[in-house]
Amino acid sequence: MVEVWSTFTIIIVYGLLIMNILAVLTVIFLERRDIGATWAWVFILYFVPLVGFLVYLFFGRLLKKTNFYRVTEEEQLEHDRRITLQKKELVTMGRHPMIQKHRDMIRMNLMSNGSLLSLSNQLQILSDGEQKFNRMIQDIRQAEHEVNIQYYIIQKDRLGLALIETLTDCARRGIKVRLLYDAVGSRSLKRTDFKELLAHGGEVFAFFPSTIGFVNFRLNNRNHRKSCIIDGRIGYIGGFNVGTEYLGIDEKFGYWRDTHFRLEGDVVHDQLDRFILDWNQASDIYTEKSLFYYGTHTIHDILPMQIVTSGPDSRSEYLKLALIKMINEAKRTIYIQSPYFIPDTSYLDACKAALLSGVEVRIMIPNKPDHPFVYWATTAAVGELLSYGAKVYTYEPGFLHAKTIVVDGEIASVGTTNIDARSFRLNFEMNTIVYDQGVTTELERLFLADCDVSKLMTVESYAARSRMIKFKESISRLLSPIL
Repeated sequence: MVEVWSTFTIIIVYGLLIMNILAVLTVIFLERRDIGATWAWVFILYFVPLVGFLVYLFFGRLLKKTNFYRVTEEEQLEHDRRITLQKKELVTMGRHPMIQKHRDMIRMNLMSNGSLLSLSNQLQILSDGEQKFNRMIQDIRQAEHEVNIQYYIIQKDRLGLALIETLTDCARRGIKVRLLYDAVGSRSLKRTDFKELLAHGGEVFAFFPSTIGFVNFRLNNRNHRKSCIIDGRIGYIGGFNVGTEYLGIDEKFGYWRDTHFRLEGDVVHDQLDRFILDWNQASDIYTEKSLFYYGTHTIHDILPMQIVTSGPDSRSEYLKLALIKMINEAKRTIYIQSPYFIPDTSYLDACKAALLSGVEVRIMIPNKPDHPFVYWATTAAVGELLSYGAKVYTYEPGFLHAKTIVVDGEIASVGTTNIDARSFRLNFEMNTIVYDQGVTTELERLFLADCDVSKLMTVESYAARSRMIKFKESISRLLSPIL
């Protein structure tokens, strides 16, 4: 009996080793990864072969890029037609000063990501959790036709249950309700939590759910988007998830500082287009685009915007390219807020080039970690930019979760994207890019107000950090391509 178990164990060990070697070969020869990520995975698979293979199985496999979203041929042809038409229209749209000045960036987003430029829009900046959720729930209660909503995290707490109940009330009134949540980010949710919503005709799906019991082979590819579209007329995009911690009442994090947009106008139709892709990927039955409600509006204000998305299905890291393009266009100022600042070499070099060109670069990060490895990788990255003249701030009143970049008081990006490999390559993300001095001036004021309650990191204070912190930074920096 002992010999049988010994033979069985040897077979298992050798089998795992062979699979480990195949995984290494796959990472090197078949998967088109960033070089840093490739070396990180080879390092893990080589030095911890058995555990490393299991980690790769759950966290390392790339997503197939072909035919990921179920788009009909007719829908693809129509979208291609709209892109071709707008490429020609950019010549006449260029009469608007911001479009004329940033036409190259607009065109890049259009041609790479299919991000249409919309003009007739309005927006409100929401930087406080109570403010954001009170307004959004009020808008949902006033819905007349349809509510489409997706969040990475919906906690099963007072706020999360209140949102589900509000959606259920809409369904009772005959409003079409579609709810999409991420299976890992919202892992506390169960199908039974939506019993009443489903009973009244609401539809609910989880993005990339577990396939076998609690086993989820897509742990590494999460839908990090936060999007709410009401009557195809009002949209919400930004950094807030759904949970009481985002109201700033969690003792661990304190006040929660985030940034969200409330949108109205043509841009909401582009936002709905993106929701439909995620919805049809997650749902059991394909829903034709014609079955979604695209509301009308009477907005005549000109506020140029683009919705830019990216994910593991993308041919390129569209959002990283958009943010680098913003940095490269800067002439005076770059203001960056991000809870995780772990840029790759291309992004870091763009910041260095801006600093060496005389551009003022200010970066704001949290003063406390919610994920230790990620936090120490962040301090390592900002420490490198300190020596080039960057001004780095740690937000002190609570936790900074805003994902905002403002350049020259002219263009800004607000959305779900952190400055790290996870957001650029592994997660499904969505940002709004705005070309407007009024909006960007308001975002600048918010940033400068945050500076007043933040601590300025200096070259001297960074150099004086302890040996333990330096050790943590070194290990985290090594793992940064896969964090």
